[in-house]
Amino acid sequence: MGNEGMTARRAGRSVRIVVLLGIILLVGFVVSLNTGRYSIGPLEVWQTLLGAGSRKQAIVLFDLRLPRMLIGVMIGAGLAISGAVLQGISRNGLSDPGILGINAGAGMAVLLFVSFYPATSMAPPFLMPFLALIGAAMSAVLIYTLSYKRGAGITPTRLLLTGIAVGAGLSAVSVILTLQLNPRNYEFVVTWQMGSLWGSNWKFVLALLPWILVLLPYVYWKSRIMNILSTNEQIAAGLGVAINRERLWLLAAAVGLAASSVATGGGIGFIGLLGPHIARRMVGPQHQYMLPVAAMVGALLVLTGDTIGRSIMEYTEVPAGVVISLLGGPYFIYLLMRVRT
Repeated sequence: MGNEGMTARRAGRSVRIVVLLGIILLVGFVVSLNTGRYSIGPLEVWQTLLGAGSRKQAIVLFDLRLPRMLIGVMIGAGLAISGAVLQGISRNGLSDPGILGINAGAGMAVLLFVSFYPATSMAPPFLMPFLALIGAAMSAVLIYTLSYKRGAGITPTRLLLTGIAVGAGLSAVSVILTLQLNPRNYEFVVTWQMGSLWGSNWKFVLALLPWILVLLPYVYWKSRIMNILSTNEQIAAGLGVAINRERLWLLAAAVGLAASSVATGGGIGFIGLLGPHIARRMVGPQHQYMLPVAAMVGALLVLTGDTIGRSIMEYTEVPAGVVISLLGGPYFIYLLMRVRT
């Protein structure tokens, strides 16, 4: 009865926190609808949503802000869950799509696209997210192959170190490619790498939505397996868990979430680290409780960062990734100070 009561309390606490974060996210959504270079009051927003606003207000809300905000929410949830999966299967709290080289693979594909298709090209822009997915997948396959050792499979430490090495190599090549670009393409790539929500229209919402709808439930379905993988391989093997197979499928899900998110949001950092860390402090390490909270935290962070970035300067826009880095840096300094004490 004691364990059942504790489980019920944890589940109830997780539900309450998710509901609270949902309310905060809804409030942030409303604030973001009212925020931007073209100011629209709350009453005007409501009238426009009901079809009674002006044509200009409808264009700003439905064609510009609303799809961008939905993309930000999905990107935040996708990156946070991707980070939670990578931290779970590697048993390392510093694992993140960026650290493991997945973001670097997606960035390499974007750079190659920009290099071969000039800014005046008629190539469909929606090709870029799919190419980024291919680049991230190839990077993950390379990392997985190099991490595999005959007779021992894949160890979390080897996976992490290999990912860092591959990511560093891809980043170095990306810098060389970036220096060869013309000024217009160079400006786009630099902005993309800083975490700009460049794919902010309904076309990209529809491109990203299937990945989120399929992979988030899959990861949650595997939450109890992740609990076992996060403890000890001997325990997992003793419980009959196919360690390498489960780790491979979870890695594939993390790659899919990270790559599809990075493709439309650029190099947004810290979400894969911040989301799981904050969620663990709220509800503990068990993934069936932590994952929904991490998704909500990630969504809220990206939405907040994008809203601040759109309003902090009058004539220019600060990429959401820059704002999130400014918010995330001090938090991790705080964590490091706590660990050292």
